[in-house]
Amino acid sequence: MATGAAAPGERVRDAERTRAEIVEVATHEFADQGYAGARVDEIAAKTRTTKRMIYYYFGGKEGLYLAVLEQAYQHIRALEQKLDVDHLEPVEALRKLAELTFDHHEQHQDFVRLVAIENIHYAQHLLKSEVRDGLAAPALEVLTRIMGRGVAAGLFRDDVDALDVHQVISAFCIFRGANRYTFRAIFDRDLLDPSRRAHQRQMIGDLVVAHVTAAPPR
Repeated sequence: MATGAAAPGERVRDAERTRAEIVEVATHEFADQGYAGARVDEIAAKTRTTKRMIYYYFGGKEGLYLAVLEQAYQHIRALEQKLDVDHLEPVEALRKLAELTFDHHEQHQDFVRLVAIENIHYAQHLLKSEVRDGLAAPALEVLTRIMGRGVAAGLFRDDVDALDVHQVISAFCIFRGANRYTFRAIFDRDLLDPSRRAHQRQMIGDLVVAHVTAAPPR
């Protein structure tokens, strides 16, 4: 006999959908307004929920912001782990990884802004994350394998590690979004101009490959 009450599985799915919707809306709000400027009331108004429900799921504004950060990083980490490059030569594999990061950061400007915002706050929120270790390891696992194969084949220099390469790729890809407007104001060039996209995408691959294949300094 029907009681009108949702089954446990359905309630769980509803909760997951509600939580996901809140995080999606909050991602845009924090990226647009910053941590200090974002308002939980505004986020609640843009979702099918209430401020009270947001506090129930996330414990408050800081908890919601941390959930947004964690999901943003987890998304790019998941893409990196799915990248099938073990069958490619090390140089081509490295290019593929650089291009994946390039594409992701260009398509997810909220991520770029969130990274910049969290750096303004000295990563004080991210340092509290209970999954912080998991946000780093996937990024380096694929790169470590690529670098190891390249060094073993005599193609890559052995004084550059995976984190060095990750830094170079991230710096280039983050810069395009984070500094887009100041760069355009000063140099009159839009770093996200579609007509220059292929050139920029090629550039990051060239830069990284040139660095890891250069002869190490004596």
